[in-house]
Amino acid sequence: MPDFDLRFWTYSYAFPEVFWLFVFLWGLLGFWVFYRRKAGFKWNQSSPKSSFGWGAMLLSSLSKILMLLAASSILVGIAGPHRLNEENLKKMEFTEGIDIILSLDISLSMLARDFEPDRLEAAKRVAAEFVKSRPNDRIGLVLYEGEAFTACPATTDHTMLLQKISEIEAGVLDTRQTAIGMGLGLAVARLRDDNLVSKVVILMSDGVSNAGEIDPYTAAELAQNKNVKVYTIGIGSRGTAPFPVQTVFGTRYQQMEVEIDEEALTFIAESTGGKYFRATDESALSEIYATIDEMEKTEVFSEFSRFEIPTQSAQFYLLGLAFLFLAALNSKVLLKGIAHE
Repeated sequence: MPDFDLRFWTYSYAFPEVFWLFVFLWGLLGFWVFYRRKAGFKWNQSSPKSSFGWGAMLLSSLSKILMLLAASSILVGIAGPHRLNEENLKKMEFTEGIDIILSLDISLSMLARDFEPDRLEAAKRVAAEFVKSRPNDRIGLVLYEGEAFTACPATTDHTMLLQKISEIEAGVLDTRQTAIGMGLGLAVARLRDDNLVSKVVILMSDGVSNAGEIDPYTAAELAQNKNVKVYTIGIGSRGTAPFPVQTVFGTRYQQMEVEIDEEALTFIAESTGGKYFRATDESALSEIYATIDEMEKTEVFSEFSRFEIPTQSAQFYLLGLAFLFLAALNSKVLLKGIAHE
């Protein structure tokens, strides 16, 4: 049931600046009274309204008072009166924003078909779902193979980020190498260098680091120094998988040994307070992202926007309408009734 307590001084207000309009409203009333006095207005027998008598004078003043009360009630409603009880606060509880960089290996081996239709497409689908589940976070995208580049800086514009994820292609740099250290180093560099509580990199690779100016261990030290937690994911089935191979007849798929630098990925995760995961199929990859999502989700009472505060304005609007109705009734019925007597 709504709280119909109309003691406006017992509320807090989402938009207290609206009360400056009270100064204007009451100042206008004061000016009107002063002007009438200065003009020498009196209720006397020579006044054209003398036929109304004292009753008419009182009813006329009552109409103005009712109009003033109506305007005041509506202004209180606009100011957003509220009382934040425990139930309100629970409704306003939300996930604390976290800065996250997704660092994705896009070497040609990501086209291996041990996932459906291949590793890269599966990784894109799962990454997109992860982004959709984190509406309060700034998320960015780094892509790497023999070199690394920023596909999207950390942003809350997830529509743009999802578009960038959908456009990812393997082997765009055509280096045929994997530089895990470069992928991690650039991801760390793209995170804000401030005191943000949570800064996270999710690094995915399906191979062994064999290129780059920064090796994985140096990049891990850089992340550790900047208080960045890194979750690493090795993507690929165990044993062999069908890898794309270029031949004179075009691209063919051959069964080849799956090699993932699990030692380096494990070191990176453990040294930064994260965790290493192995994804052998898309279902496992989805579960990994869900696990990370839960591990990095902190419920807090944050500095929420005042536009999100549940206000109790309706009762003041209704009160204002009631005053307007009484003012109209007074002026259109009672005053007219006296005038016709």
